[in-house]
Amino acid sequence: MTDSPQNVYDDPAFFAGYAALRETESGLNAVLEQPAFARMLPASLAGLRVLDLGCGFGDFARAARAKGAASVLAVDVSARMLAEAGRRTADSGIRYEQASIETMEMGEGGFDLIVSSLALHYVADYPAAVRRIAAALAPGGRFAFSVEHPMCTALGGSQWQRDAEGRKLHWRVDRYGEEGPRQTRWFVDGVIKHHRTIETYVGTLIAAGLVLARLEEPGPVPEALASRPALEEERRRPPFLLLAADKPG
Repeated sequence: MTDSPQNVYDDPAFFAGYAALRETESGLNAVLEQPAFARMLPASLAGLRVLDLGCGFGDFARAARAKGAASVLAVDVSARMLAEAGRRTADSGIRYEQASIETMEMGEGGFDLIVSSLALHYVADYPAAVRRIAAALAPGGRFAFSVEHPMCTALGGSQWQRDAEGRKLHWRVDRYGEEGPRQTRWFVDGVIKHHRTIETYVGTLIAAGLVLARLEEPGPVPEALASRPALEEERRRPPFLLLAADKPG
């Protein structure tokens, strides 16, 4: 476990690279993760009290309010991310707060929907986070989140096996059952993501008293393939794992 929450997004070089990626939507978020994430959500957000853990630029917070959410508390550990989120937001129903998933006070039963997009793989103590999230949900509430797929975090970093000409042969997976931190390079060196198995992701939700509602390992949607045929290779291994679980009413 790390001694303190990781905050690589406030590294100037990392933030610049990440911001450029999101501005051009050249990554996999827009074409794989976000369409699947929408399927994790309740049929209606009208009147819901929402907590967004790892809110980034506030895209989900603004979208939730546009779909009728009563309020959104959007939390991120990165001051740079929150500054940009605030610059893009003009809505008194959204409150941004700098805090880490590991340490923030979530309270008891105050949220109808808690979401986290590609943030929990940075958290060392996933079971503790899930227990606090479960407690913060109101009865009948939903927790929906995405993480980098365990097939990708097992070794850390991109693990395509290539031939002599550089063509991708297959994706390598090893140390899958050995959970814990993996150090990789993403814009900068030393980024730590915590590998855990699908069994752990799901079993921890159940142990916290939540009921699994949905699990997806999405591939590219047809529209994305039509405009970016190279995405076909993302069918060869799943980049993301998405889960939704409900608190019994």
